[in-house]
Amino acid sequence: MDNPKSDPVVITNLSTLESFLSESANFRNVSYISPIPEVCKEYPCILGIDEAGRGPVLGPMVYGTAFIPINDQMLLEVLECADSKALNEEKRDTIFGNICEKSSKMGWAVEVIAPNSICNSMLGRSKYSLNQVSMDSAIGLIRAALDNGVKVQHVYVDTVGKPEKYQEYLKSLFPNLDIVVAKKADSTYPIVSAASICAKVTRDHSLKVWDFVEGIDVKEFGSGYPGDPVTKRFLVDNCDPVFGYPQLVRFSWSTAANALENHAYHVEFEEADEDNNTPQQTSMSITSFFKMTSSKTKEKTMHEFFTQRCLSRKVEL
Repeated sequence: MDNPKSDPVVITNLSTLESFLSESANFRNVSYISPIPEVCKEYPCILGIDEAGRGPVLGPMVYGTAFIPINDQMLLEVLECADSKALNEEKRDTIFGNICEKSSKMGWAVEVIAPNSICNSMLGRSKYSLNQVSMDSAIGLIRAALDNGVKVQHVYVDTVGKPEKYQEYLKSLFPNLDIVVAKKADSTYPIVSAASICAKVTRDHSLKVWDFVEGIDVKEFGSGYPGDPVTKRFLVDNCDPVFGYPQLVRFSWSTAANALENHAYHVEFEEADEDNNTPQQTSMSITSFFKMTSSKTKEKTMHEFFTQRCLSRKVEL
């Protein structure tokens, strides 16, 4: 995660959140941190971290954080902050709006991790697990708060993997902070619940404004979870036999991989023979390079699949 300074774009409600997300490219990770209240710079704060969208085969994973002075944390109960999974969408949206309205008392931040970023991490030559992606995002959010002047004292994190090992790792990076990593922290610590709500609302609305640059007409794609029949139908109906899926899909998930196996063309690549030093034969003679010609060489263009995704040719691995 890039450590953002307080963003010049200020998200004050759901409308400005959707505007921010719709103006961001789907294929890139994007982060946002709210303006930092002066009280969060002057007084010791608690900070919570949680994610939304770890399991779905569709859409981004979003990590969120919220922070508030220790002396003001009763405000979290007034705002009815609870585990986002235990709240319906309308209630989450309402609480998120109320969090934005309390901008003089508390702050929040999110990192939206793009589906193709997740896939590239998990399928790259140097494996980068989803747990490590998650931990690095959480670390980035803590650093972003500190870099922006938040006087963080206590940190509460909903775990990925074994909480003891994760907590020890975070303490090695932030020895001056009191850090608690726990299972179901989002239902135990209200500050983690607030972070969970910020993450979940951001993910939900990023899907609502998703821009299919591939030009496909999609009316619905379900919740994004592998067991959702609407999501399964989307994967079947929108699988290109050559290029696979639109950027919405995490093709590193087994659900997507199985659908590709059944509906896409099978391709085999020949391995290059690195020991073969025999020069490749060409159909052109060397004298042809010295012939004068008035014709212009036609410039090769990339297929729109690659240009739409801002992919370029690489000559080195």
